[in-house]
Amino acid sequence: MIRQRQGIWKAASYAVSLLILGYIALLMIYVSGSNRSFSEMESSMEKVIDTTGMKKLDGQMLKRNFGLNSTDYEGVMYYSSESSIDAEEVLMICVKKSSQTEQVTDAVEQRVQERKKDFEGYLPEQLLEEAQTSVRGNYIFYVVSSKASEYRAAFDQSL
Repeated sequence: MIRQRQGIWKAASYAVSLLILGYIALLMIYVSGSNRSFSEMESSMEKVIDTTGMKKLDGQMLKRNFGLNSTDYEGVMYYSSESSIDAEEVLMICVKKSSQTEQVTDAVEQRVQERKKDFEGYLPEQLLEEAQTSVRGNYIFYVVSSKASEYRAAFDQSL
C-alpha cells in the first residue's frame, strides 16, 4: 500500500514537472522576439495595413509626437492619419537594446493619454480606448484603428 502511494506521488510529480516545462516553453515561444530583419517586418506589415487616408511619417514627426529619436532604434515604421480630426496611427519600432523598450512603451502611453485629451467627447476617443500595444522581443507595435485587433494579429504572426 505504501509503495503504491509512493508510485502515485512519483508519477504526479513527473506530470507536474512536465506541465511546468510545457508552460515555460509556450511562454518562451509567445514572448520571444523574432530574428526577422526590420525591413522584412516592415514590408510584411505594410501589406496588411490599410494606408488609405494615412501617410508615412518621418523621424521628425516621431520626435514631435512621441518624443523619440528615430536614429536611436534599429528601425521605425510610423503611419498616421492625413486628417487632423482622425486618431488612426500605426507605429512599429525595433529597439537596439532591450533597455530601450520601457522608454518606447512609456512614450506610447503618454501619446495615448495626450490624444484622449485632444479628442475628449469626440468619436476618435473611442478608437483610443481600444488602442493596442504589443511588445515582442525587440519589437514594439502600437496601433489605433478600427482594425487594431487585425493589425496586431498580423504583427504577432509576422514574427
